[in-house]
Order: sequence, then structure tokens, then C-alpha cells
Amino acid sequence: MRQSSLFRRLMLSFAGVIVGVALIGLLWVFYEAKATQRSRTDSENLTHAMNILAHLKDVADRPQRMVPVLEAIEANRLRMFTELDYHSHVRLRVWRDGRLIYNSMPALPDHLPEVATHDSYAWVRSVARDDAAGLVVERQHEVDDEWMLTVWGVSFLLSSTIFSLPLLLIPAWLIVGIGLRPLRSIAGAIAQRSDADLTPLPDSKYRELSPLVVAINGLMHRLSQRIEHEHEFLTDAAHELKTPLAAIQINAHVLLSRCGAEAAERCAEPAAGLRAGVARATHTVHQLLALERTRAEPQVDQACPPTDVAEFVRDRVAAAAHVAVQRNIEIEFHAEGNGVLPLHLESMAAAVDNLISNAIKYSPQDGTITVRLAPTAGGQRLTVCDQGPGIAPELREKVFERFYRVPGQEQSGSGLGLAIAERGAARNGGTIALSDGEGGRGLMATIDFAGAAA
Repeated sequence: MRQSSLFRRLMLSFAGVIVGVALIGLLWVFYEAKATQRSRTDSENLTHAMNILAHLKDVADRPQRMVPVLEAIEANRLRMFTELDYHSHVRLRVWRDGRLIYNSMPALPDHLPEVATHDSYAWVRSVARDDAAGLVVERQHEVDDEWMLTVWGVSFLLSSTIFSLPLLLIPAWLIVGIGLRPLRSIAGAIAQRSDADLTPLPDSKYRELSPLVVAINGLMHRLSQRIEHEHEFLTDAAHELKTPLAAIQINAHVLLSRCGAEAAERCAEPAAGLRAGVARATHTVHQLLALERTRAEPQVDQACPPTDVAEFVRDRVAAAAHVAVQRNIEIEFHAEGNGVLPLHLESMAAAVDNLISNAIKYSPQDGTITVRLAPTAGGQRLTVCDQGPGIAPELREKVFERFYRVPGQEQSGSGLGLAIAERGAARNGGTIALSDGEGGRGLMATIDFAGAAA
């Protein structure tokens, strides 16, 4: 499903506000245009009526001369309207001593509408009087304001809005983008964190984002507490299981030692199964404890001691040599130089021990395991390569999950070794990856360490 865009929503809201203001402005301009046009027409009517009165004063005592003067005035007006391509109508009427002596448009009714109707325009009427001469001049002008409802009229009234809309939306785009930058900064800070980093986010200096930061920090705190409780439960349970498992092993040994030769022979196979089961359960418990000890703890502010990595790995190889000897497996160790890195020794030892232990377990009889340590641009690279069956590429990510074992695997195990190795590498600022062994045979586990451990 396509996600909605907060940026688009803000831009559309901003554009909607601009369009709404523009429409309100258009209505106001439309009203103002109509009112202004009527006011201007009224002033024009009155001015022309007063001017006509001035012309008629000279012939006020000769009524027969008034009509030619008025006809000449109307002729000049019509000629001017024609030159201006102006098509509105004007009706001029003049009374002398209460008698109508001139009407420029006699076909029109006496009373013209002041408000436009469906079949007629509105008319504006102005009257000028000269009581001394007994003259009344009425000028009525047709108001053609329907042009404002045409495409040209609307575009004329909206021209300022049409041209200013892009100029308003471009700053709005920049303002919204800059306004959302702190939110993107929070998202980036969260995205850059590892899955083990649940430390609180720094307080936001923006009042609107503070509730979001507080809510995220609250969630992180609750998750941290829950994970801590789960780790404590797992550690306590593993410790509690160690004692009964040891008691079962001891009691089984005592019970078998007290049986006669005939009974011991009959119980040999069940006893072997019991010892193997107890040994496997004990190994799993120890692996669970090792897994807990190797988990990354970024909140612990404790400096790791500088360690000669080559000497450290050499000691771990020597510690595993007696197991390799039992299966006649040779372990070769090659180190280039003596790199020094700050290491969390317990978790690092668990990581290296499990990689070597897995290599011994899955290597064939009389096989060879190669352990190499070489410097890199940013730190050190440790590789453990065996000659075993290897792991299919599509399963090389899944095997780092706890308790996962490759299908069809005949070797016993808890499914925790690679998970412990991955956590131990992460605890020391490293990453682990699996690939094909040398010559495409076996499995190669590679740990790349950065210049400083976590």
C-alpha cells in the first residue's frame, strides 16, 4: 500500500490556504469592482449632467435652441464611444419647467432597473437641477459589469493570484522542507543505531518534537527493562540448571558403580545415553551462560585493556589443541605482525573458542584447520578455515540465530556457537561473515575488527 506523504499533505494544505485566500480575495475584488464601477458611473453621470446644464444656460431663454445643442452633445458622445469601441448605452433626458423637451432614447421605458436582471443590465441614474432656469437634466448610464463573469474578466481579476501562486509555493516548499529537517534528523539518529543500543535520544530543542522524543525514550526504557529481565531470567535459569545436572551425573555414576557386573553390562547402553544427554544439557547450559556474557552492553562505560591480538588468538588455539589431537586434526596458526586492540577478553575468548570448536567438530578425521590473523586498513582480520561440509550460502545468515542447526546435521550441538561468536565479535567492535573455505572446500569464518573495540 502506498504511504501517505506528510510533506505532500503540508504542501497541499498550504496551497489550499492560498487558493482559499485567493477565492476570498476574488469575491472581494469582484464586489469592489462592481461597487467602484457604479460609483464611477454615478460620478461620470453627474459631471456630464452638470456640464449639459452649463451649456443650456446660454439658451435657457430660447427653448427652440436647446434641442439642437443637446443633439450635438449626444452626437459627440456617440462618436467618442464608437472610437473607444464602447457599447454601453446612455439615456439623456431634459425637462424645462416640468415639460420633457429632450429624450435621447424614447423607446426605453420611463423607469429603468437599477439592479441587473436576466434580460436587462443595471442602470445608474444621476440628476442635475437649475431651479433658476427651471431645468432638470437626467443622465442614465447602463452598467456593463457582466464582463467580470467572462473568462477574460476572471483572469484579469485573478492575474495577481495566478502569477503569485508559484512564487508563494516555492518558499513554502523550502519552509516545509526545512521545518521537517529536525524530524528527519531524529529518524536518522534512530536508523544509525544498532539493535542493542537502547540509550535515550537527546532532548529536542523544538517544543513540537519533544513529545515524540519523550515517547520514543519511554519505549526504549521499557524495552531495555524487559530485555534485562529476560537476560536475568535466562542467566538465573542456566545457573539453577547447572546444579541438578551435576547431581544427575554424579548419582548416575554412583548408581552404576554399585551395580553388579551383570547389571552393569545390561545398563551399559542406557548409561551411555544418560551420560551423553546430561553432557549435552550441561554443554547447552554453559553455552547459554557464554551467550549472555558476550552480549553487547554499550551502556557499560568500562575501557577494555589493550591486547596483543596475535598472542591472544595463539593462546586460544593452544587451549583447543588437546581436543584437536583426539581426532588427529592439525591446527595451523599464521599471524602477520602484532596488532594491539582493546578487547573485552571474556567475550572475545568465547567467540574464538566457538569458531575453533566448530571447525574441529565439523572437520574430517586427519583434517587441517587454518587460523590466520592479518592487519587491515582499519584494524585486524581473523579467519578460521576448516575442511568440513560447509554451509549452503542461503543458510549463512540463518545459522547465527540461536538454537538453529543446519538440517541433516549429524554432529551434536546446541545451535548457539555461531550466535555466541557473532555477539562476541560485536562486543569487540567487529563483524563476522561466513564464506566458502580455501579452494571452495569447507567453511571460512571471518571476523573484521575495527581500530577500537566497543
